Amino acid sequence: MPIARSNGLKIAYEVFGDGPPLVLHPGMFQIGAHWTEAGYTSVLATTHTVILVDPLGLGASAAPQDKAAYALSKRADSVTAVLDEVGVDKAAYWGYSLGALTGFAVAVHAPERLTRLVAGAFDPIAGFDSALHLMRGELGLPADADMYPLIEQGSAGDPTLAAVIAAAHPAALRANYAAFSTEPGLHAQLAEVDVPMLMYAGSDDIWHDAMHTFAERTGTPFTSVPGLGHVAAWSDSAAVLPVVLPFLAADRAA
Repeated sequence: MPIARSNGLKIAYEVFGDGPPLVLHPGMFQIGAHWTEAGYTSVLATTHTVILVDPLGLGASAAPQDKAAYALSKRADSVTAVLDEVGVDKAAYWGYSLGALTGFAVAVHAPERLTRLVAGAFDPIAGFDSALHLMRGELGLPADADMYPLIEQGSAGDPTLAAVIAAAHPAALRANYAAFSTEPGLHAQLAEVDVPMLMYAGSDDIWHDAMHTFAERTGTPFTSVPGLGHVAAWSDSAAVLPVVLPFLAADRAA
């Protein structure tokens, strides 16, 4: 895989198709190739130059074990470093879950590098903590309970995610989680960003209502995908692509 360098660390990526550049960034325990496996890349590459990124700590990218390496500004750097390596000044960006958080970071720290931003299923108001709060409540656990082992165990039930987890360095996974799980919501900064945004979430997603609330407050377009939860609104590309393609078409027109 091609490699970019960000803050001295390698970021792996792949490029497909031709047209306006579009970065696809996956979520927790995912790598860039998962976009292809879920059916997104083959469709998007007919109209865009699709750039798939392996997130820091996963896949073929570097796996630092220091929480500071996964700060939001560093996440943004990893994306802009790939754009620099590909030779692209500006690109559209589509991220899901943790990938959406990374997109928020790029919009806040390097808005001049984005033509538009698609964010799927991440709480811009309270961040990841809103999910942790609900999980602890449902399980009757104290507010300071460490949820990472349960999250990793649950994710490993999916063979595709299990392979990524098994290949990753455990300390890097922990450092990554320690960073993003404690980041506050970026709603105040995002509300000031002059980057066209589209937000979406499955109607049964834990973060659906928070995204809808942010969208209403800021006038950001938001689409609810009926009947889908967090995982399904990722894996069901046939339901999601019709939501996003018209928004991305503006880059083609430009």
